[in-house]
Amino acid sequence: MTSAARLPRAFYAVDAVTLARRLMGRHLVRLDADGSRRVGRVVEVEAYLGVNDQASHAFGGRRSPRNEAMYARPGTGYVYFTYGMHHCMNVVCGEEGVPAAVLLRALEPVEGLDHMRDQRPRARRDTDLCNGPGKLCAALSIDRALNGLDLCDHPYLFLEPGTPIAASRLARRPRVGLGDAGAWKDKRFCWYIRGHPCVSRP
Repeated sequence: MTSAARLPRAFYAVDAVTLARRLMGRHLVRLDADGSRRVGRVVEVEAYLGVNDQASHAFGGRRSPRNEAMYARPGTGYVYFTYGMHHCMNVVCGEEGVPAAVLLRALEPVEGLDHMRDQRPRARRDTDLCNGPGKLCAALSIDRALNGLDLCDHPYLFLEPGTPIAASRLARRPRVGLGDAGAWKDKRFCWYIRGHPCVSRP
C-alpha cells in the first residue's frame, strides 16, 4: 500500500471531538518487515481535550518526557505505558503545542489475524484480539518505541481511509477508568459502534 492511501495531516488538524468521530471506521495498519499487514478497523475511541480536561495527561498544562508527544503536530502517535503492563496509543490532533488527542480503544481485526493471534495467544476469540487499548497495541506490536511517530510518514504504522461510519450507528458513553477526574469523569467522550462485537465494553 502506498503512502498516497494514508490519511493526510489535514485529517488530524481538528479538535479531539471531531477527530474521534472521524476516526470511526478508519483502518490502523501495521506493516511488518516481510511486507505483511496487520490491519484493524477503528470501532471505539475516546477524546481527550487538553489542558482543561481533568482526565487528560496534559491537564493543567502538565508537560513531561512521558506526554511530550501530545504537544507535537497533528497526526503524531502518542504511546504510553500504563499499569506496568499495557501500552496504549493515542492520535494527536488540533494545533501543534496544544495537547489534545484521541485514544484508540478497540479495533475490529481485518487483515493479518494469524499474526495477531501469535501476539495475543490468550485471546479466546478473534473478537477479543483488539477489544481494548492494551490488547490492540499487543496485537499490532505497538509500544513506547513508536511514541512520537508521524502517522503521515511512518513506514510501518499509519491510518488508511477505511469506510467512515454513519452517525446513526454511533453511540456515546463516559470514558473508561478515569478515577478522580471531577466533572469530566461523566462527560460522554467515548464513541463506539453500537452493537459491535469488538468494542471493549459491549
